[in-house]
Amino acid sequence: MKFDASDLPAFHWVLFELTIFILVEEFMFYYSHRLFHSPQLYKRFHKKHHEWTAPIGIISIYAHPLEHLISNMLPILMGPLIFGSHLGTAWLWITMAILSTIVSHCGYHLPLLPSPEAHDFHHLKFTNNFGVLGVLDRLHGTDENFRASKAYQRHIMLFGFIPLSQQIPDDSKHLKEKSQ
Repeated sequence: MKFDASDLPAFHWVLFELTIFILVEEFMFYYSHRLFHSPQLYKRFHKKHHEWTAPIGIISIYAHPLEHLISNMLPILMGPLIFGSHLGTAWLWITMAILSTIVSHCGYHLPLLPSPEAHDFHHLKFTNNFGVLGVLDRLHGTDENFRASKAYQRHIMLFGFIPLSQQIPDDSKHLKEKSQ
């Protein structure tokens, strides 16, 4: 079996599919995640994931099997399945989605990577930031407490090596440091 580059999709088509995949994931993850926060489902399914209030990478998949299938796997897989995407595009997307999930649960705001502040806030407060991108959180107002917090001010791409928690400290931490 020989590799033939003509079998690969065009670059612009891959970008188009990735854009749609991101939107599909946002829609499916937001609503399924918010559903798992309902009182009827939270204790039985989602509470396991929230045992960690300060997330670390591995807990991104620490979930009840049903929740893992519905909230973690289906939102990522639906786009490539609907489009019948090329295997290379599907693997690119799945890799990007998994890395994004790990970064959002890693607990560190690393340079040149997406900010984990929104998801860290979700694990701290439980009632805010249900989505991946935050688009549906803004639409439904489930990011209001987050937007009023210092964490929201730190929710930017870090380009330096000075932690944003030092550049934009929480008020209580900042006051304690000044008094010492």
